Amino acid sequence: QVQLVESGGGLVQPGGSLRLSCAASGIILSINTMAWYRQAPGKEREFVATITDSGTTNYADSMKGRFTISRGYAANTVNLQMSSLKPDDTAVYYCNAVGVAYTQNSRSYLLSEAWGQGTQVTVSS
Repeated sequence: QVQLVESGGGLVQPGGSLRLSCAASGIILSINTMAWYRQAPGKEREFVATITDSGTTNYADSMKGRFTISRGYAANTVNLQMSSLKPDDTAVYYCNAVGVAYTQNSRSYLLSEAWGQGTQVTVSS
């Protein structure tokens, strides 16, 4: 079974930076696309950024120039470098993976989509 585990959230002052990481557990063969979403209190979950296995990235307009998404050295990791943070960036940030190929008990599987539990990011002075 594949699980996504986020880390790196916390409290940061406005204008500060924070780096989030996400790793998929299990014996991962490949992941088509990994992404970050966020959900602020009282709001719907919104798209932040995505990156394909070939490195193609896409960002929500409000994050362009401030956030950078990247894949780790391992195929099962994704990072989100956030800078110039604003109080409006306060939210729970979720990791998402689409097209996860993995092996378990010597058999191969393809998981269409997986979500992490989320990590809290609070931007406040």
